[in-house]
Amino acid sequence: MPLLSMRNINKSFLGKPANDQVCLEVEAGEIHALLGENGAGKTTLMNILYGMYARDGGEIFYQGEAVNFVSPREAISRHIGMVHQHFTLVPTLTVSQNITLGLKSPGHPFPNRKRINRIVRDLSARYGLDVDPSAYIKDLSVGAQQRVEIIKLLYRDAKLLILDEPTAVLTPQETDSLFGILHRLRDEGHGIIIITHRIAEVLGHTGRVTILRDGKNAAALSTAETTAAELSRHMIGRDLPALVRSPVPAGAVPESRTGLRLSGVSLSEKNGPGLGPVSLSIPPACILGIAGVDGNGQKELAETIIGIRTHRSGSITLDGESLDGLSVLQRRNRGIAYISDDRHHDGLALDMDLMDNLLLTMHRETCFLRHGLIDRRRVRAGTAALVEQYRIKTPSLESPVRYLSGGNQQKLILAREMEGTPRLIIASQPARGLDIGASEFVHRQLLEHRNRGCSILLLSTDLEEILLLSDLIAVIHHGKIMGRMEPSQADMTALGLMMAGMEAEEAAPGMEA
Repeated sequence: MPLLSMRNINKSFLGKPANDQVCLEVEAGEIHALLGENGAGKTTLMNILYGMYARDGGEIFYQGEAVNFVSPREAISRHIGMVHQHFTLVPTLTVSQNITLGLKSPGHPFPNRKRINRIVRDLSARYGLDVDPSAYIKDLSVGAQQRVEIIKLLYRDAKLLILDEPTAVLTPQETDSLFGILHRLRDEGHGIIIITHRIAEVLGHTGRVTILRDGKNAAALSTAETTAAELSRHMIGRDLPALVRSPVPAGAVPESRTGLRLSGVSLSEKNGPGLGPVSLSIPPACILGIAGVDGNGQKELAETIIGIRTHRSGSITLDGESLDGLSVLQRRNRGIAYISDDRHHDGLALDMDLMDNLLLTMHRETCFLRHGLIDRRRVRAGTAALVEQYRIKTPSLESPVRYLSGGNQQKLILAREMEGTPRLIIASQPARGLDIGASEFVHRQLLEHRNRGCSILLLSTDLEEILLLSDLIAVIHHGKIMGRMEPSQADMTALGLMMAGMEAEEAAPGMEA
């Protein structure tokens, strides 16, 4: 009898099916991958299991018993735990306090914190999680925070663990450590479901994989008997051509263009890594990839260039023109596009529809105006064209964007920011949360803009993405550039060590700092 059996699950939003007769079976003692394009229904299916959504139809059997969880509390009480892509930890509380948050611990309302800390230390030692129960969350790295999330599930005696994109923000070393922990949990009989877009992780660490496409089952396979190409075909329904960084066409860059240049730019932050001093340049028709663990100054760097933050020293120029002192709008008018890493906070108005979200930065585009005023018919036609071009799955153009999957929300931002002929694109995690088909589309768009002479700053925690797209690579840690290299010189181990704070010479002797 499987640990979990979900049979013919149905769920619709605004009349559009998100899950259509979906089935999933997970055994105790296995790591099971859940794959699919953005909007395929993976997270919806797990949210139904976890009690966050009510299903419209179908059956769920857990440990041989029919269940219908109406809240996460009920799922937790039956030993099911979920680690969301965006962690649900309180930064100002300790590890121990976060682990017991919402629980009636022994001694409630005055829990025995020493006893709790001892249990946390025992769990940490048993699974090699290396977490200090008295440490504050705000002082922990992203990898350590993820270990806290896993300990939180183990403290609550979870038998089935669900992890949504668990390696999205980890260094290669942290990723290896995570899967070592998951293998140990698997060997002890836990069932583990991983939602991931990384096929290499599926093939290397899971026993079986269930693939969804357009809200329906596409395949259920043993990973030992499949290939990356087969998984890709089931996910997107076609073969993906190899992505090639072709030479920049002759004459693509006017001689007057010099690209982006930062000279000794510094930024002081009360809460955060700060920045600098940073000096870097991105010539026209060049992609500079900045690798680093999330929260090490990438956002500060991007927001300083776009003008959201004001640097205290140094200078920024674009094609020889100073950007110092200019507003965000003035910088955008000079040809800077910005793809933020936080689409909900910085990129979208979630309760507005697709058309109004495009207008947030495109309201001055002549194609949307008639006699100087916004023409809604033109906006609708332009939005429909971009929805088709960027393959955005949406119930309608009038749907609030909060009802789109995370990947389709990201596609909407890309459609808005990459239209036209920007001179500089600041792309921060542009493919985060995207499936392989959508990621390939985004990567081709970036390379096309590069070949038109655009300077591109690519900020990503995904080393494969950095190596695939970049003409030059730099590594950032605590707001400082640790080293620079060409992709042909890059070594994954050395990059991972630099991302963890080691200088270039220490990570790989002879590497240029």
